[in-house]
Amino acid sequence: MEEVGILLIRQYDAKDKDSVKALYYTGLDQFDADAQSEGYLSLCEDLDNIENIYLKNNGEFLVGTHEGKLVAMGGLKKLSTTRAEIKRMGVHPDYQRQGFGQLILQKLLEVAAQLGYTELCLDTTAQNIPAQRLYERFGFVQARRKKIGSLDVIFYEKQLAKT
Repeated sequence: MEEVGILLIRQYDAKDKDSVKALYYTGLDQFDADAQSEGYLSLCEDLDNIENIYLKNNGEFLVGTHEGKLVAMGGLKKLSTTRAEIKRMGVHPDYQRQGFGQLILQKLLEVAAQLGYTELCLDTTAQNIPAQRLYERFGFVQARRKKIGSLDVIFYEKQLAKT
């Protein structure tokens, strides 16, 4: 557990499952992405198996709490021995613009380096300008775009220094 300012960052625990899923769907709603109609339900099955997909597979899943409420999250998912994906980044709308997403992302980058990853990727929607700015500020570069359902998705990549 690490307290950064007023955000307590810790590893995901099974008791967080419902709060994590609720935060994820709140984020979709914020950018008008309906999980049912867009086909996102099959894309977010990982949220039902965080322990195996992230924690027990050379990855990480962090949650950030403020006054006991889960308000931020982000995961690091192994893709290969050298490449991982930042997934499920989210901050509850009531807590945005306080640096919580930045804190989660910074911690995930540190974990990725510790685990020996040299390449990271992630994606976000073209509508999510704040996320794009955050990722670009941390050195992620746009690699491509793709249409998924009605959404334009931007894929980013970042090279990490070898340790």
